[in-house]
Amino acid sequence: MNKIKKRLKTLWGRLGATLTVLTLTLMQPMTAYAAVTDSQIVKGTENLIKDVTTWLMVLAPVAAGLLIIYFCIRRSASDEMDQKKWNNRIVVAVVSCIGAVLGSATLNLILGYYK
Repeated sequence: MNKIKKRLKTLWGRLGATLTVLTLTLMQPMTAYAAVTDSQIVKGTENLIKDVTTWLMVLAPVAAGLLIIYFCIRRSASDEMDQKKWNNRIVVAVVSCIGAVLGSATLNLILGYYK
């Protein structure tokens, strides 16, 4: 039993060391060339991200509003135990909407710095 524990401990140590080396290797700074920014793929990707985030900022509040209306209707038809669940779902819908809009706006802001 002690041999198994020692081997597992050694294995975990080697695995940790390997992952550390791999992480440090991948985190090395790499040089990006200016020709990449002129690429059609990069420009298309930037436009795609811009369009998707714009649509997300429009659709997230609409979808959240529809869900909140639905949850309120279901809450009004439920008993006291289920009303707590519907209240939690309403809160989750509001928080998710705020998160989606803020995330989309942040992505748009970050993308704006690259132009």
